[in-house]
Amino acid sequence: MTASHTGRAEPAGARSPYLTFTEPTGRRRTAPARFGKPSRRDPALPQGVRNGLLDDQGQQCVQVFLPAADAANPAARALLDTEAGTALQLARALENTAYAHLFPTLIGYELDTAEPFLLYAAPRGIPAGRTHVMSATDQRVFARDLTLALCLLDGQGLVPRGVSPATVLWDGASVQLWGLEGVARAGRPRTPWGRAPYCSPEQQRGEGLVDARDAVWSAAQVLYQLVTGRPGPADRAPADLAQHRVLAGTLPGAFAPTAGARPSPATLLELLAPGEAGRVALTAAADGARPHQEAYAQALRDKRRAAPAPGEEAEEVHGEVLCPYCLEGIQLDLGKLFVPDDQMQYQPLDLSRITNPARREDEMRAAVQQCTADPDFPEHHIPVPYLTHGRPLTVAMIGQSSTGKSHLLTQMIAAITDGGLKPHGVTHQSVNPEQHARFVRERVQPLRSGQVLDHTGALGLDGFARFAESLLLTDARGRVRPVAFFDIAGEDLIRTDGALRFLLGIDALVFVVDPALALPLPQLDEARQRVGSQVDRDGDAAFGTVLDRLPRKGPYLETPAAMVLGKSDLLRFQPPVDRWLGEGPPAALGPDHFLEESGDVYAFLRRYAGQAWLRPFDAFRRCTLHIASATGGQENQGRFPAGTGPRRVLEPLLSLLAMHGIIEAPGGAASFGVGREAQ
Repeated sequence: MTASHTGRAEPAGARSPYLTFTEPTGRRRTAPARFGKPSRRDPALPQGVRNGLLDDQGQQCVQVFLPAADAANPAARALLDTEAGTALQLARALENTAYAHLFPTLIGYELDTAEPFLLYAAPRGIPAGRTHVMSATDQRVFARDLTLALCLLDGQGLVPRGVSPATVLWDGASVQLWGLEGVARAGRPRTPWGRAPYCSPEQQRGEGLVDARDAVWSAAQVLYQLVTGRPGPADRAPADLAQHRVLAGTLPGAFAPTAGARPSPATLLELLAPGEAGRVALTAAADGARPHQEAYAQALRDKRRAAPAPGEEAEEVHGEVLCPYCLEGIQLDLGKLFVPDDQMQYQPLDLSRITNPARREDEMRAAVQQCTADPDFPEHHIPVPYLTHGRPLTVAMIGQSSTGKSHLLTQMIAAITDGGLKPHGVTHQSVNPEQHARFVRERVQPLRSGQVLDHTGALGLDGFARFAESLLLTDARGRVRPVAFFDIAGEDLIRTDGALRFLLGIDALVFVVDPALALPLPQLDEARQRVGSQVDRDGDAAFGTVLDRLPRKGPYLETPAAMVLGKSDLLRFQPPVDRWLGEGPPAALGPDHFLEESGDVYAFLRRYAGQAWLRPFDAFRRCTLHIASATGGQENQGRFPAGTGPRRVLEPLLSLLAMHGIIEAPGGAASFGVGREAQ
């Protein structure tokens, strides 16, 4: 068999016997490849496996892949992503150490395709379940190596949930641990995984949080079967443990029914190989992010010490609010209302003939009012609910074209309409039902079905920015505020004429960083090649233009802001992105919420992109930094192969709403985003 560039097996003699993939270094490689007959690695899992040969180097390999039918399932892709992320993290952590042989050797991967796959060097050894005879000496070596592998994973914050006789290989001299698709991060909620008796009782039930000692139970069960030839009980220590010398001195505690009563991997390793746990700890690479984290901490201290500049919180006067377009005051005028007809042309609305209060309110909700506050400004209309619910809040998405602003905003709105703000005591309603329905129909539904959205259109001939969507948000105290979102094309954001006048009235900004433009990492080369871009060490031009346009009265701008490292799926195997993309939504916002994530993103950008890309953080006193992916993967031939799986798209807005007091956080809105001094 041969393989095409997509990894699909083809008959011998096919015209495309080449495989293109990304190596662990991030470099792309194309190699002639041949593969044998596929099989299932585990009948309960969707991944297929087949032996192969990369002919450019005569390299034997194993391909783990998803057929197209299985790859359409996001859960199946998530398993392959987990396996790839774990293999890459281990490769980075254990490179040039004496421990790399304990895990599979990753050759490369290709995941954003119709048939995603991983390539490994040929496995070393056979599954322990097929090992019939093992001497007592080998048993001790096996136990040491398996515990050593658990200890190394624990040092990375990882827990292997799939340790079993089928995933632990033995070659007569040492262990090799597979089953990386079952790895989870310590501290995440447990979900049922694995088979009894090898999965711990808590893991089998899916209770509590993932703990490194879950894997200690699994390792003990594998060792017991290897020594006795039979599986142990699924919920307690084997009754005959004391009869087996290799097990009796080290494993009794490993069979405790709760993780808290079991030894840690390091404690167990110290019993099996005194001093080895200390040597493992010394293999941890120096953290290159530390000086950048310290710079972030210093920047926060400087912001806390700086007195807030005088604000211009202009509350509505006699029902008057700020028009988001011409920036003049406007108040409800029942003589200037219009509604769209079937051809979407505005027709005057006469409320005098409507006496039913419920119908009158419904008609007004769908109406707009023409704003004539500035006679020199182009004709524009404001939804009536925008004028009748207190001071509006306007949010602008900032970034060059192709940064993913529109995808991010679309998924942000979709998350709100799915109830994403409810855990924080905030509910939503559309400002204009027709406008909201059109936004869902033209943007949310196509994106969710896997369609790539068109780029944001340039400003029209009238030359002023209009908001893309608006919602009414009701906070926990029952206060209602209109929130409008501006999504302006990148080429318009670098204009210096009146087109950016609307920014003078903006209440919050979301700066979207395109990693392909900001980060000179080799794994982003293909993304740059696909759109014909290159790394810009001077930062995003749209950031600079917007920041230069905003008036500043003190050392910092007081408008709340958020920075988002968008398209983070491109970096989903790169620390610290790998960690944060997997974090669930916050149940509640604390006074220091998002500061840890902000510090990680700041250090990452400062280390690889440079200070120019952090201009928004440096300019705004309250600015949080976030990792998000609007799609969960990259497009392929104009579509997202498995639909879209947004991750952490709502967190930037949660931060902005907390800074504005719509979401209440301990410490108050004024301190959110800058943290508190250590007590």
